[in-house]
Amino acid sequence: MDSSDLERLWNAVYRDLQRDLGTPVVNSWISPLSVDKFYSGVLYVKAPSMFLRDWVVNNYSALILQFCQKQNKDIKSIEIFVSSSRASVSEKSDKIVKNIEERRIQREKSDETTDFGIPLDPKFTFENFIVGKPNEFAYAAAQRVADSDKVAFNPLFLYGAVGLGKTHLMHAIAWRIKKQNPRRIVAYTSAEKFMYQFVKSLRCKATIAFKEQFRSVDVLMIDDIQFMCGKDSTQEEFFHTFNSLAANNKQIVISADKSPSDLEDLEERLKSRLGCGLVADIHPTTYELRLSILQSKAIECQAKIPDKVLEFIAHKITSNVRELEGALNRIVANAVFVGRDITVENAAEVLADLLRSSDRRTSIEEIQKKVASHYSIKLSEMSSENRSRQSALPRQVAMYLAKKLTTMSLPEIGRNFGGRNHTTVIHACRKIEELIKKDANLAEDVKLLTGVLTR
Repeated sequence: MDSSDLERLWNAVYRDLQRDLGTPVVNSWISPLSVDKFYSGVLYVKAPSMFLRDWVVNNYSALILQFCQKQNKDIKSIEIFVSSSRASVSEKSDKIVKNIEERRIQREKSDETTDFGIPLDPKFTFENFIVGKPNEFAYAAAQRVADSDKVAFNPLFLYGAVGLGKTHLMHAIAWRIKKQNPRRIVAYTSAEKFMYQFVKSLRCKATIAFKEQFRSVDVLMIDDIQFMCGKDSTQEEFFHTFNSLAANNKQIVISADKSPSDLEDLEERLKSRLGCGLVADIHPTTYELRLSILQSKAIECQAKIPDKVLEFIAHKITSNVRELEGALNRIVANAVFVGRDITVENAAEVLADLLRSSDRRTSIEEIQKKVASHYSIKLSEMSSENRSRQSALPRQVAMYLAKKLTTMSLPEIGRNFGGRNHTTVIHACRKIEELIKKDANLAEDVKLLTGVLTR
């Protein structure tokens, strides 16, 4: 092979390594290498120092050979040797550092926030996030993290039900950090992708590269951490990654559908780490917030939608923001494609399936009303401090049904019962479960109420 053939081969190998190991690792350990010659089945590769040569041989030589043979089957082995340049070790080190820094700056000028995470959605910024009472605390906490040069609290843990804006806030944090300080390396990924990359590193015997990849960032953001539950090895690796970043004052942002203490099948030590920073929950949307979101989206898509239609959607679609936006998009598309006027009647027809689904969902308010009526007590007793059996048992039944029939987290349920904490809800649910097994009358009450609420 002549010099041009060698250069093409090495460039192809470089791209494969970049895809497999990630750009930070390749920048650090592969970029300083250069292909020298090919002779008698051996590809000779130069390294600028003995330290770098030994590291590459011990960690990446097998993978490099695999990708070299992918390009040319005549390559039987590779030989990595230290260049005999007269340049001093310090000069070589300076060159390596300069090379890495140049590549880092080049990467930061691109549109991607990170080379090994999930691409960021340009629509998910703080400017496009509609703030209301249910999410104002999480929004303020996210802005504080994004605007702070120093780590104020670690981690920031955002939690709430599906479609309430957790991912939007995480993307917004990343975009703001990228804009204010492009030199900071931000890695945003999901728990599932983190797990997939970890398993892949085990299979390819590249765990050192995996560790370096995730521990060399300035900000690590993991979405939907609940998917690590029950995955012991992944939890172990994430635990050590967390500790390494925290010890070096690197920011960590986590999201989940539940608070750290409510995540089942998660190691206690990891729960403790996740809960040691700032935990911010996002509550279900209110009518006012839903209407504000719809009005904003209508302006964004330049659609003239009557206020009555927006109010109708805000009243009827109460589950989450994603369904809310989906409903609006469907109405606009129907008007454009079919040519029908946007009216409440037409909107009801277009959204018939969503409205049926929404109507079937049970709210905590409805549960409280039905239980209070069944036991002939005042609705206010559901939130009172009255601990008499006449009030306490119906309240516990209502908590049990709320956990069973809604998607709300335990803290959210507790807040709807006079601001009680999640441990009170857990106690209530366990007590009713035990009583149902012993008390036939209570079991019949719960069965009847469940039927009424899900009819």
